[in-house]
Amino acid sequence: MTVLRSLLLFVVAAVAEIGGAWLVWQGVREHRGVLWIGAGVVALGAYGFVATLQPDANFGRILAAYGGIFVAGSLAWGMAVDKFQPDRWDVIGAAICLLGVAVIMYAPRT
Repeated sequence: MTVLRSLLLFVVAAVAEIGGAWLVWQGVREHRGVLWIGAGVVALGAYGFVATLQPDANFGRILAAYGGIFVAGSLAWGMAVDKFQPDRWDVIGAAICLLGVAVIMYAPRT
């Protein structure tokens, strides 16, 4: 159950951070305005709080592992929202990152 909770929190954190960054991008680069930017800032702030809910107590471990989630999540976001088509190297890189997440977060500790 702890692993499932951790994975779910990583997904929520990814949506908040990637979504927040996307909203800021849309507000600035696509000239959608200050409301988009403000919503992005709120979402980015929410990401910071979600990360604190992880069951592991080590900040460095959580943020390092989240980096791999961020890589894969960013590609998935681009596919879903911006119709981005990753190439095989994008997919291989994301898979390597997710393997790193699994090792960092869920390998047995002695």
